[in-house]
Amino acid sequence: MTQRVRTRIAPSPTGAPHVGTAYVALFNYALAERAGGEFILRIEDTDQERSHAASEQMIFAALSWLGLHWDEGPDIGGPHGPYRQSERTEIYREHAEMLIGTGAAYPCFCTRERLDELRAEQRALKQNPGYDGRCRLLDSGDAKARRENGEAHVVRLAMPLGGESSVQDLLRGEIRIPWSQLDDQVLLKSDGFPTYHLANVVDDHLMGISHVVRAEEWLSSLPKHFHLYDSFGWDKPVFCHLPLLRNADKSKISKRKNPVSLNYYRRAGFFPEALINFLALMGWAMPDEREEFSLDEFVQAFTAERISLGGPIFDLDKLRWLNGRYLREMSPQELLARLRAEMLSDEHIARVLPLARERIDTLADFVGYAGFFFAAEVEYDDAALEALTPQKRTPGEAAKALRGVLEDALDPLLEWTAANVETAVRRYGEQLDWAPKELFMALRVAVTGRAATPPLFDTMEVLGKELCQSRLRQAREALKTQKN
Repeated sequence: MTQRVRTRIAPSPTGAPHVGTAYVALFNYALAERAGGEFILRIEDTDQERSHAASEQMIFAALSWLGLHWDEGPDIGGPHGPYRQSERTEIYREHAEMLIGTGAAYPCFCTRERLDELRAEQRALKQNPGYDGRCRLLDSGDAKARRENGEAHVVRLAMPLGGESSVQDLLRGEIRIPWSQLDDQVLLKSDGFPTYHLANVVDDHLMGISHVVRAEEWLSSLPKHFHLYDSFGWDKPVFCHLPLLRNADKSKISKRKNPVSLNYYRRAGFFPEALINFLALMGWAMPDEREEFSLDEFVQAFTAERISLGGPIFDLDKLRWLNGRYLREMSPQELLARLRAEMLSDEHIARVLPLARERIDTLADFVGYAGFFFAAEVEYDDAALEALTPQKRTPGEAAKALRGVLEDALDPLLEWTAANVETAVRRYGEQLDWAPKELFMALRVAVTGRAATPPLFDTMEVLGKELCQSRLRQAREALKTQKN
């Protein structure tokens, strides 16, 4: 009997939803839809320190905006729940005990200090870092007694000691890796929470996932996952590792070189249809080679075997070109509806008006004064570039300060409010030898292109995190053109 196709996307709620998540979700969605199966959303939130409910909600909103609707998930339920890993910890512990019981896994009592010493010794000897298997040799009775006495430990998977693994990938065929290159992976941490490897395999099996479609960065984990399936005695799903999205220099796409938040593309006025079309082109081509097609057309033509292994370049100019084609093909009525739904929504204008009305005298003044609230990018004229660099500071120092604001102060914020932004910026400013007014002016000009604006942090709240981040990067690039 043919297995029903069930795919999943399993993002971690640790920040803004990433374009890479949408890219992988799209191919999972298409595979399931094409076969009349199910597409599942699972939240991998076992990293309790970094996981955040606000990030989870952004994931739901972003994928829904793109039209990638799921059949089962934490917000709608389903027969295989719960769909948040933090709510499944007992399931993982039970399965870890199953592996210990069969000898496929073992408790490890090595301390952090002992592991640090081991790594330092391996580095000195120019050996590959990895666990040396000391606790694997413990007497099972002694190990059981130590666990019962409450001694801190993790649970490790006992990997084969010789030969090589043979794993299958749908796109790459057989992949062989010597087992000696893989150490005994931690499955269950000392706090009782699972690692990615255990939770991923257990969830995929219990949720009936037939095809695991994910980014190629997980290829190195494939032998560990194959061995876990074998250790449990379970049938394996089909594995398919998509090529990574890359910058023009072939490096992995990152927020330091391109906007990667889906929230940015929505806030910057891109259409979800264009972004989905663009992401599909990153790893696939229509049989007739046309570049413009709908999500439904993609699904109907989709076959996993046509996925390209070439390193797809995330070309913003290509995305803008494609988005422009969608825009010009819309009727004026449709385009007006899109503007009113996003850029010129009543909600957005209502947030801007209180910040602008004390500083304008006519309705016509509003357009000129508040234009930066409705743009994706801003321009820096000579006066703005001069204001970006306070007196007694060089452009290089200003760029470094803005980078610190971006990476140290603003990146970690998930709840984007004026109060939170101000607190984070002031805290970062205390580390600099800049006066607050210097830092605030540079920040003001960076995010608005002007020296005179409504209150800075209220303005940043309305602009949103993604636009502020993008403009800070833009300002840093502009500063690089200035002489120190």
